[in-house]
Amino acid sequence: MVAPSLLGPAAERVPDVERIAVLRANALGDFIFVLPALDALRAAYPEAEIVLLGAPWHAKLWRDRPGPVDRVLVVPPADGIRYPEPDEEPAAMDDFLATARTKRFDLALQLHGGGANSNPLVAALGARVTAGLRAENAPPLDRWIRYVYYQHEVIRYLEVAALVGAPATTIVPTLAVTASDRAEAERVLGPARRPRVALHPGATDTRRRWPAERFGEVARELTGDGYEVLVTGTSSEREVVDRVVEAAGVPLRPQVGTLSLGGLAGCYADCALVISNDTGPLHLAAAVGAPTVGIFWVGNFINTANPLRGRHRPISSWTVHCPVCGVDCTPGIYPHRPGDGECPHRDSFVTDVPVAEVLEAARELLT
Repeated sequence: MVAPSLLGPAAERVPDVERIAVLRANALGDFIFVLPALDALRAAYPEAEIVLLGAPWHAKLWRDRPGPVDRVLVVPPADGIRYPEPDEEPAAMDDFLATARTKRFDLALQLHGGGANSNPLVAALGARVTAGLRAENAPPLDRWIRYVYYQHEVIRYLEVAALVGAPATTIVPTLAVTASDRAEAERVLGPARRPRVALHPGATDTRRRWPAERFGEVARELTGDGYEVLVTGTSSEREVVDRVVEAAGVPLRPQVGTLSLGGLAGCYADCALVISNDTGPLHLAAAVGAPTVGIFWVGNFINTANPLRGRHRPISSWTVHCPVCGVDCTPGIYPHRPGDGECPHRDSFVTDVPVAEVLEAARELLT
């Protein structure tokens, strides 16, 4: 008998499941998108141990945090799996797999991508049943669904969970905020004297960055509206945070590398609004319950924008041609269309989003 699901029928549950491995070892935003699939696995297999095959930062995030992950097993850096973290000691994949096989996983799920590199790793775990995504160049697992680029990431991974009898229970990623998260945020930021708005102007891919000067305009306006404005960023984003502060011309509170990931969750959870490029902190903010305004390139809007509008306003750029050389950047996904699809430039693709549009969305959510 198939189980009912928010997304249609799911396969029958696998019997006698005691331990489940889930491979998802990439970045923060990527991980947020698999939370509903992990919730589905927990609901379908409430007595099973769910082991996340992740990075060292996953182990820190899930230490003493309630949720669907019981334990993190750190997978070594490898092509197509994850990059090494700073100062991380090297580890051999063969040693990792030998240790992982001793766990005797009943299920192993690849929630990592197209599978060219990740499917062989999941298959090598020795689980009774494997399931995951499969692009054209990837080997199959026991149960698989075709990887198609343009699909919302949350739905993509819920479809994989359904392959092993774990129907969707929600499409909304949620992450618990702990008392230590909030304590760290209060220790760093102090008590809020006015409602707080956080801006996050960074993004690893510079094509997803809205101009810092426009973040500065937004910060100036919201400060004038009576809000305390924080500007968050990683240590590598100090330059863009400084540009926002300079452009604003009013007192802001830059927070560059002052908060751990848990502390950032605690900070965002108590913000009246978070405004950000499409990057991990934007999705973290939504997962801990903060209203958000997100600035997206149209392709990323399709795959990652929050589908809810009561508390979230994703705003899309419609640029598809490189602003430097004019190349149509869509044929990489649609090879039958004319154009090159790739170029070497990394200038912003989201500059057509006006300040007025972001401010309008922000003020709607703040009222």
